[in-house]
Amino acid sequence: MIESPDFRAAMARLGAAVNIITTDGPGGRHGMTASAVCSISDTPASLLVCINKSARMHALVEANGVLCVNVLSAGQEPLSALFAGHAASADERFAQGSWSAMANGAAALSGALCTFGCRVTSIHEVGTHSMFVCAVEELRMREDGDGLVYFGRAYHRLPQTVTG
Repeated sequence: MIESPDFRAAMARLGAAVNIITTDGPGGRHGMTASAVCSISDTPASLLVCINKSARMHALVEANGVLCVNVLSAGQEPLSALFAGHAASADERFAQGSWSAMANGAAALSGALCTFGCRVTSIHEVGTHSMFVCAVEELRMREDGDGLVYFGRAYHRLPQTVTG
């Protein structure tokens, strides 16, 4: 059996994009930082978003049935840290940065590399987390900008490579 601290140490060696996940609807507005996001398919466009069952965000995404994945750009580390903490309220979180509503009502962050407006199509529980399978219904992208990744328990800038 793999011990939890060993698994976490190994996962620190798996670099991942930094995202702010938002939701809004009958359950309420909230947002959190997450790196456990990946594509499932491009036909139909779909994402997998993993959220700890004990997180406030989990119940709100379940209640609202929608979310937005905001892929952060380099320089947005302060927002990532704010949304990752437990001390700030939803109002305090959304007071920072510039936000607009996606068609589904979830908040899209200005300056994000891209935003995915999603509808939850199924939920699968695995251990401490749930996997939210999401249909992408809206997409916004920037033309340029460096990425932000989390690796080795630290943020790193990932330069955009332009070819041609």
